[in-house]
Amino acid sequence: MSFAQTSDNARLLRIFLHTSPYLFAGSAFMAFGLVAAALAIIRRKFDALLVYFALFASLYGLRMWVQSDIIRTALANSSPFIRFSAAMDFLMPIPAFLFLSAAGLLHRSGRIVGYFLALVGTTLALITCISGLRPAYYFINNAVVILAVLVLVVNFVRRGSEGSEFVVIRAGLLSFAAFVLLDNLVSATSLRWPKFESIGFAGLLGSLGYVTALRIFAREQQLAEIQKELDVARRMQLSILPGAFPASLRFRVEARYAPMTSVAGDFYEYVLAEDNRAALLIADVSGHGVPAAMIASMVKLSASSQRVHAAHPSKFLAGMNDALFGNTQGQFVTAAYVFLDAAAGELRYSAAGHPPMLLLRGAEVREIFENGLMLAAFDFATYVEISLILAPGDRLLLYTDGLIEAANAAGEFFGRDRLAALVLQTASLPPAQAANAILAAVCDWHQTQEDDLTLILCDFRESASPYKFN
Repeated sequence: MSFAQTSDNARLLRIFLHTSPYLFAGSAFMAFGLVAAALAIIRRKFDALLVYFALFASLYGLRMWVQSDIIRTALANSSPFIRFSAAMDFLMPIPAFLFLSAAGLLHRSGRIVGYFLALVGTTLALITCISGLRPAYYFINNAVVILAVLVLVVNFVRRGSEGSEFVVIRAGLLSFAAFVLLDNLVSATSLRWPKFESIGFAGLLGSLGYVTALRIFAREQQLAEIQKELDVARRMQLSILPGAFPASLRFRVEARYAPMTSVAGDFYEYVLAEDNRAALLIADVSGHGVPAAMIASMVKLSASSQRVHAAHPSKFLAGMNDALFGNTQGQFVTAAYVFLDAAAGELRYSAAGHPPMLLLRGAEVREIFENGLMLAAFDFATYVEISLILAPGDRLLLYTDGLIEAANAAGEFFGRDRLAALVLQTASLPPAQAANAILAAVCDWHQTQEDDLTLILCDFRESASPYKFN
């Protein structure tokens, strides 16, 4: 090996030993950024604090590597490297200001300066990448960065204590700002001075990481509390729904209820459950979630107050409308009500803006229409009921629109025709199995459940022996 080669190797070794702390620090900063990015991906939703923190830490760590002496020595004459290195300098402050803005720590003047800094930095980076670096670009960038940091420092110093998060960020920011101002002043005057900006950045990164972790932890706690409240609400809502239909001489009823979320706006009730009489109510509150569930509990109360009209569907729905109108915060309710009298062999039905009831008799499925205006929407709404013969072997299906409006991957609705065909296909099955098959078919059809699913299936027979439930 020649003397020149030995000298070059020794020089590279000295450069590496001198640069290694910076390389290690840069790797650590990039690792922090990658961890934050991984957390943002795992959470599967855009979290501005995590994303901007990840960008800031990763970009700064990569910049330390790119601008280290050993990399500069290896790529000193590479034009793409020079452009890339300069572009990183110009883009560096942007995610930091975006983080502070997302954290709500910037006043109006701070946000304006931050947006101006982002515009200037992005413009300089693009121009540099396209046409090359000019000395004036660094002068412009240094001036804007110094202005932005000064405005930021004044903002933070003039504001009083606003909680532990603000105090921690202010301490990290002021220490980092001091190093940034020093380095930018040195760069602007072309003086030779060691750069200690990375020390200040470590402090700033720690403060930003602390605030990010604190915010995420607080958010997770809030979500956990909300989930607990939703679980309580779900149990409460399930408690307002009836249990199994009592053993009856003439009727066998099965209900299925599949809410879209923890709580739902669908509701059903067995208003009468006797040997020779049955009255079934199904309702659907507009909207979803907790507001709809709260109104569903009001629907139960309004239905309970109308038991005196149990044998008259039109009066029953009119009374419910009177009780609900003006009390549902603009939301409305659709409902269907059927009264069955085995002794008289009669069926009475009325509905309020609800999908038609299906009647299976023999090998034919018939839609029963008798609709009035939806409940809780108009105080002048009136309802008319239809009376039909009730024959042994009849099967009735009441359902909410979630069944027929379930859409597959192609956007095609399940539809009333498909539902009617399914009722006919399951005619030979016991009510429980038929109800399960209908609900399963709808669930298999839709790509994602976008509405609550509720159905009531009722069989009527002439035999005087009571039905037994498993």
